[in-house]
Amino acid sequence: MKRFLLIITSLTGLTSLAAQVYQTRAIGQGISSLVVESVEDWQQRVENGKAADPKRYYLTMPAEGVIDGSDPANTFVISFDELSHDIKQYSYSVEHLNSKRERDDLQSFDYVRGFTRNDIVDYATSMNTRVNYTHYRFTFPNEDMQIIASGNYLVRIYEIKDGEERTVASVVIPVVEKIVTPHISITPNTVKEISRRYQQVDIDLNTQALNIVNPTEVKLVVQQNGRLDNEVVAPYPTYILANKLSWTDQKKLVFEGGNEYRHLDIYSTYFAGYNVDRIRYGEGEYHAFLMPDKITTGNYMHEYDHNGMCVINAERCYDIDTEAEYMYVHWWLPMETPIWDGGIYIGGDLFYGQMENGLNRMIYDNERKAYYMISLLKQGGYDYQYWLKKKNEPSATLLETEGSYWQTENIYTVWVFFRGVSDRYDRLVGLGYSSSSM
Repeated sequence: MKRFLLIITSLTGLTSLAAQVYQTRAIGQGISSLVVESVEDWQQRVENGKAADPKRYYLTMPAEGVIDGSDPANTFVISFDELSHDIKQYSYSVEHLNSKRERDDLQSFDYVRGFTRNDIVDYATSMNTRVNYTHYRFTFPNEDMQIIASGNYLVRIYEIKDGEERTVASVVIPVVEKIVTPHISITPNTVKEISRRYQQVDIDLNTQALNIVNPTEVKLVVQQNGRLDNEVVAPYPTYILANKLSWTDQKKLVFEGGNEYRHLDIYSTYFAGYNVDRIRYGEGEYHAFLMPDKITTGNYMHEYDHNGMCVINAERCYDIDTEAEYMYVHWWLPMETPIWDGGIYIGGDLFYGQMENGLNRMIYDNERKAYYMISLLKQGGYDYQYWLKKKNEPSATLLETEGSYWQTENIYTVWVFFRGVSDRYDRLVGLGYSSSSM
C-alpha cells in the first residue's frame, strides 16, 4: 500500500515524530521494476516465456502455523532492476507491522523463525539491451526466514554503503489466517448522492470464530483496486448482533466509481502496441509515443482492464527478466487550460500508486495546450489513469479527468484485523473480495 510522514509537533517543549507508514515501492535512485509474484507464477513464466496475468498478492497462514517457502503457491519471488551493470551488494530484512502498516512492538522471535536479515545473491546482468541493468531476485519466506504470525510484514531491501544502510525498496506483504470471510456488497445507491457517480460498500462479518468481547477489537481496512490513497478504515459498525457485525449505509464507505483503467502495451520494440502511436529509436534509446488521450468525464469507457495492475512482458525474449528492454514512454493529455488547484498524476501500479513530483506528476505545456510526462519503463503491459490530486486533499479524484460512473468495474478488498484482549499485535484473520460488476 502512501506517504513517508514526518510531522513535528511541539507540546510543552516536547518534540515527537509521526510513525512511518510503509508501502510497496522503489525508493533508491536507479531502482526500477519492483515485482512481487508467486514462485508458482514465476516458474511458469520461466518455462513458458510468457508472464501470467497480474494479481494482488498475499500469503496464507497454513494450519501448521509456519510459512517456510516449501509451497511455491504460497511463496514469493521479489525482484527488481538496478539500472547499471555495476554489481552491488543488496540485503533484505523483515519486520512485523500493525494494521496501519507502521512498525509495532513485537520482538522478532514472535513473528519469524530463523534470521531477520539475509543477503541477495541471485542476480544477472541484462543481455543485448540498450539500457544496461542488473536484475536481482530472492524468495520470501524461505527456510532461513520462516513466518509464524499473521499480519502485515515489511520486507526492506537495502544496500550497505560507506558503513550505512541505504534503503532502496520496500515491500509490504499481508499474511492472512483466513478464519473469517466478510460478505461484501456494492451498490450505486449511496448515502452520498443520487447521481450514481459513486459506489457504496456494505459489509457483514460473522464473528463467531473470533470470540469478540468488544466490537473495537475488529478493524476493517477497505481498498478499491489496491489503491492506498483512498483506503478506508471502516468506522464503528452500524449493527451489532450476537455473532455478526454489519457496516451498512456508512458515508465513509462510499467511493468514487471512477472509470475503467486505460492501457498501454510496449511489449515490442518493432511494432506499436495497444494505445501506442509509434516507436522510435535514436541515440541508443527507444521511445514509445502514446496516442493523445482524452478527458472522459462525459463517457463511461466499457473496456476490460486489470484494475491498475501491470506485467513485465516482451516479445522475442528467452528470459524476460534480463532481455526485456527499457523504453521512454511519452504521455500527452490535451487540455485547453491547466488545473490550478491541484496536480495531475499518472496513477496505477506502474508508479506503485504514488503521487510525487519527479516521479509521476505531469507538466503542463502552454504551447501545445496539454499535460505531458516522460517515464522510463520496462517492456510490458500497463494500466493507468489520470489522477487529480487537489490541494489539501488526502486522496486523488477522477471526477474531472476520467469521470465517475456507477457501472465501472472495481475490485474491493476488505482486510479483517483482530486484536483480542490477550493479543499483542494486529492479527490479520480474514479477507474478502468483491467486484462492483457482480
